[in-house]
Amino acid sequence: VQLQASGGGLVQAGGSLRLSCAASGRTFSSYAMGWFRQAPGKEREFVAAIVWSDGRAYYTDSVKGRFTISRDNAKKTVYLQMNSLKPEDTAVYFCAAEADLSSSIMLKRARSYDYWGQGTQVTVSS
Repeated sequence: VQLQASGGGLVQAGGSLRLSCAASGRTFSSYAMGWFRQAPGKEREFVAAIVWSDGRAYYTDSVKGRFTISRDNAKKTVYLQMNSLKPEDTAVYFCAAEADLSSSIMLKRARSYDYWGQGTQVTVSS
């Protein structure tokens, strides 16, 4: 599975961005996709994830109500709509995918995912 992330950029606080992650190559009948982010000097952290089969979505507390994860089955693409961005959202955002992953606990762990995109930089200025 190859993942191609895009959509990052520079935005002022309060602005919006939409990240995209397109999957190609081998696909699975049941899988999950997630977004993680990593700020300089910090560990990679969970942002959001979606179970492809039923659309269940999970978010870290700091983005609830501001970010929305969604999927397009036909395009094999997952999106992260980010609104009301804050300077603390600044990070490199990575998309990830894994087969047969649906546990609400495991979805939030980076080590649960074998497939990763290249990362896209999101910078929010104050």
